[in-house]
Amino acid sequence: MLPLSVIVVAADSGPTLRDCVRRVLACELPLEMILVDNASADGIPQAIARAHENDARLQVVYNHANLGFGPAVNRGVSHAHGKTVLVLNPDCLIDNATLVRLLDVLATQQRVGLVGAVVCDENGEPDPASYRRDPLLKRSLNTMFNRPGEGVNIEGPIPHELVEAEAVSGALMVLPRRLFDYLAGFDEAYFLHCEDLDLCRRVRDAGYKVMLAGDVRVLHGKGSSSRHRPVFVSRHKHRGMWRWFRKFDPEARKPWVSALVWLGIWSHFLLQIPGQWLRLLRRRLAHGNNA
Repeated sequence: MLPLSVIVVAADSGPTLRDCVRRVLACELPLEMILVDNASADGIPQAIARAHENDARLQVVYNHANLGFGPAVNRGVSHAHGKTVLVLNPDCLIDNATLVRLLDVLATQQRVGLVGAVVCDENGEPDPASYRRDPLLKRSLNTMFNRPGEGVNIEGPIPHELVEAEAVSGALMVLPRRLFDYLAGFDEAYFLHCEDLDLCRRVRDAGYKVMLAGDVRVLHGKGSSSRHRPVFVSRHKHRGMWRWFRKFDPEARKPWVSALVWLGIWSHFLLQIPGQWLRLLRRRLAHGNNA
């Protein structure tokens, strides 16, 4: 059995997908890479398949529709043969040392079920989602309104050492295949966003630890879908927030609280739409002027 199966989901992910695949296949560690294409129209997954047709480590799985992130990962894992699964975003760039370190954490730490890394932008700035808490209602309100008290994000710099976390970024997640299967993978009722929070929570509920390898920093670009289809992405993000709340937050047992949360989530979504459309229009105008 191979030590590692790398699962990447593409959905019109843009040219960074080429770099992601190239970097994975340049690693010395024995691995396989399964690229799951959610009906991309940009032709890049097909071009990658042709460019690497002689590399047996790469398998491309084509979906005839956009199944969503979690369902596509689950389908990719069903084709995998590794004892460890790495879920990797198509705009994340890794190297062999990163893989070795993450696998070492899984192998040497007791009761570790999932390991993440610190994902950073092109300026090296860490994404706060790399190290966070469950988005319980009180925490979410503290974060949203900048109130004192415990929020979703953990205050202060992200540690440069191995630490336990409630949740890590879904841009890069490593876990044993047996645990992934035991948990039945990602909850497919999420389409995009919050399925990583859900998986981290279920790993912990199963009696395992979620760990952040703070000494591992990985470049993570901005998602193409978020730039080109902001309202679509935002709708599914808010839908994911509602599902997570209903599944895990004790406050959801109170009908009046649930009604207020539902109203707040979808009001927030609607209020964001004008700004998202305006930013999208500006990007398109700037692209047209530069063409």
